[in-house]
Amino acid sequence: MRTFAEVVHARARDERVGLRFGDRAWTWAEVVAEGARRAGLLRRRGVRHVGVLLENVPDYVFWLVAAALEGAVLVGVNPTRRGEGLARDIRHTDCDLVVTEDRWAGLLDGLDHGAAVLNVDADELDLPDEELPARLPETERTLLLLFSSGSTGAPKAVICSQGRLGSLAASLAERTELTRDSVSYLCMPLFHGNSVMMNLAPAMHVGSTVCLARTFSASGFARDVHRYGATFVNYVGRTLSYVLAQPEGPADHRSTLRLAVGTEASQADAERFAERFGCRVSEGYGMSEGVLRINRTAESPPDSLGLPLGGVDVRVLREDTGSECPPAEFDEHGRLLNAEEAVGQIVALGQAHAFEGYYNNPGAWAERVRGEDFWTGDLAYRDTDGFFYFAGRTADWLRVDGENFAAASLERILDRWDPVEAAAVYPVPDPRTGDQVMAALQLRADFDPEGFARFLTAQRDLGTKWLPRFVRITAEMPTTASGKTAKAALRRAAWRTEDAVYFRTGREIDYRLLTPEDREHWERSFERHGRTSLLPG
Repeated sequence: MRTFAEVVHARARDERVGLRFGDRAWTWAEVVAEGARRAGLLRRRGVRHVGVLLENVPDYVFWLVAAALEGAVLVGVNPTRRGEGLARDIRHTDCDLVVTEDRWAGLLDGLDHGAAVLNVDADELDLPDEELPARLPETERTLLLLFSSGSTGAPKAVICSQGRLGSLAASLAERTELTRDSVSYLCMPLFHGNSVMMNLAPAMHVGSTVCLARTFSASGFARDVHRYGATFVNYVGRTLSYVLAQPEGPADHRSTLRLAVGTEASQADAERFAERFGCRVSEGYGMSEGVLRINRTAESPPDSLGLPLGGVDVRVLREDTGSECPPAEFDEHGRLLNAEEAVGQIVALGQAHAFEGYYNNPGAWAERVRGEDFWTGDLAYRDTDGFFYFAGRTADWLRVDGENFAAASLERILDRWDPVEAAAVYPVPDPRTGDQVMAALQLRADFDPEGFARFLTAQRDLGTKWLPRFVRITAEMPTTASGKTAKAALRRAAWRTEDAVYFRTGREIDYRLLTPEDREHWERSFERHGRTSLLPG
């Protein structure tokens, strides 16, 4: 198996432009040389784990190259973390040094993180030219610790070895269709696995050009794509919907963009994005943990994830018994009839050996590895032809009136409503038992309760227990640093929010604004049934 250090060595004399940032450019040879200088610094200081608290700036790439060459471990530190959470991430991953910049250095002040700090904007560095190390790191040597998105709890540090990233650089170059002449636009955060694995590493493998954006900007996306002549972009979560919410420009239909590859975009957003920029959008399912991928095929039904790649035996199993879930059953309108039986966890049979683990977290590791099988923590169901449908995270189960269902099924329906930019469905407590359904909507226009009710009434595949009891209208959906919807914050707030909340009082599809008096009446019912401990906040 090829290591990522070998990928770096292959670019050491490459005079093609490898990296662009604003008006500046570096050849791949210059990128490798900058990395070699920093590798020398790591060696002189005896640094084994280097935390990188930077946005998508060239220095991030240089330090990644340095870690690859030196056999050190690069820790992608999440700049949206604060206080003790940030300090915990740094301590947990045993960082000897944290590299940061002016805009983030203040986050470290006064924290007990235990690492030395290097500010690339302020500290004078003596970085002489360095020869590339003659000895390459071993295949199994850890190269990256990448924190999970934290959408369902505390982030976990995913281990990625030299061999794994080297292998992904080659295989994902095919998936992303990158060639020597490609120009990729990298606007998703580098501290998240998606950008390193789906963009930077394969681009370095083929020697194409990577154009960095410091952070994702919905308003700046099209401008940058046209400016750089980008042919490829990776995305996560709601990225496409945020871009589509911006006014369409005259150059969009003449875009150089050819392919966008990512995960968790709605089918409607994928189709609209493809039409607007004249490109293809390729959705798939994957994890920073690796192990398996599920991609759409030409035969994949609408809304499905597709089929597993590489002959991996992937199934949907019950979490309690480990038995395989039966195929999904649909009525003539496409409504899922047997969610309780058909929805289970995505499991890769016999693939536990492919999981490199979580750093210093045996409990989280044990949740994923059960015998020889790898449990993803994600829910899905399969149709009779074997196509997978995403059903949410394990925390996305709702139980309403004795019936279980998964949030993603309702989210796909809500995404069809034309005013919706983003939709999130999550459980909130019921005064008596189980859950009530709450939906948060980010809209392109003012909320029309009657129009929303008409839309829901027209959805023939809407489950009878799926009707939202509460609808929160939010100007901006909370997201994790990687762009995924952060449902934990929505669940904690429930109906106690300054955003407008509409509610349905009975079985009729009729929504009206929740007033303080309504809220007080609703919450008093928790007292009557002894469930005040479940009240939000």
